[in-house]
Amino acid sequence: MSRTRRVAITGIGVLSPLGNTPEEAFENAAAGRSAIRRLEEPWAQRLSSPLAACVKFEGEAHFEPPRLRMLDRVSQFAVVAARQAMRDARAEDARIDTDRVGVFLGTGMGAARTTDDGYRVFYGGGERVNPFAVLRGMNNAAAAWVGAEFKISGPNLTYSTACSSAAVAIGEAWMRIRSGELDMAIAGGAEAPLTYGALKAWEALHTLAREDPADVSASCKPFAGNRCGMVLAEGAALFVLEDWDRAMARGARSHAELTGYGLATDLAHITRPSVAGQVAAMRAALRSAGMAPESIDHINAHGTGTQANDGVETAAIKEVFGERAYRIPVSATKSMHGHLLGATGALELALALFTLERGVLLPTMHLQVPAPECDLDYVANRARHGVTVRCVMSNSFAFGGTNAVLIVRRK
Repeated sequence: MSRTRRVAITGIGVLSPLGNTPEEAFENAAAGRSAIRRLEEPWAQRLSSPLAACVKFEGEAHFEPPRLRMLDRVSQFAVVAARQAMRDARAEDARIDTDRVGVFLGTGMGAARTTDDGYRVFYGGGERVNPFAVLRGMNNAAAAWVGAEFKISGPNLTYSTACSSAAVAIGEAWMRIRSGELDMAIAGGAEAPLTYGALKAWEALHTLAREDPADVSASCKPFAGNRCGMVLAEGAALFVLEDWDRAMARGARSHAELTGYGLATDLAHITRPSVAGQVAAMRAALRSAGMAPESIDHINAHGTGTQANDGVETAAIKEVFGERAYRIPVSATKSMHGHLLGATGALELALALFTLERGVLLPTMHLQVPAPECDLDYVANRARHGVTVRCVMSNSFAFGGTNAVLIVRRK
């Protein structure tokens, strides 16, 4: 029987509203800086909730014009984040059997900009369709371009499970390496949903936050009594995952060990979260890691700022951890970077890795008065420094009921 292999995270790449490197994103999060703003596009004036968290990014700085014409914004994000991760892992020039390397990428809405532009032009009376519309718009385009960038010939898979997409992609890559099927994977998520059509659709669900009258950047308030919804965002975070022994043999540095992955489907309702479903995913992650609940020092919560999610997640954490839940610090970083939908689990995992490395618990911002049902330690409004953190759980829960939980521990 083959042994179960350990999985190292050797590379991180991030493009986010908080910054375009992992370090910049973490430093801004630790400082409590929110990237939530009012959209300035003319069409945003027709939205009742014209808020978003945007990435400062110009594709022209990263791609030659012929290639750029074939890449939707979501694919641009994915490729640039993958380049960062591969550089960080020092894997670009390593002697790697590309048949044993895979790409696992999560996205909830895929090429939203290409889709939105195409429908608007065509149904607005135009007959000329972008000749690259299909290549730009297919859901697996971002993963395909990442694979092509590094000539990866192993499995190339796209996961779309709404807001847990990236966490599922990372977890599935972990399973392939752990079992010995692969030696390395590029895994994570990318999302670029900030279009008029997409925002109107989310607005119709009554899940988006209203603008805070005193400070627009404080509009997303996870776990607060006056929380009023989430704020959509864009970005990407990708990782290089490797078999631990092979990574150490080639002289790679490990940021952390990815040690647990839990997946559970909540059958209660397609949009309403369930305590039972979230509990099942957290317990599955602990089982796969071979850990007791007492091993977890910190939780990066799904924490969307919606009325439905935050109380349910609090109750689920209590059920899993019992009385100890009150002593586990919980961070909801969407209060600063917004909700990246299918990429959000990857960005939150990247931030969790820096929490492990630097001993800094990131704040849940704009939490002045917690809701009565939200009575845990949410690291309110200010980061905590000099904390010993050995093991972090990162939660990603989704419309459609796919709940995914990742566990990382210090190398």
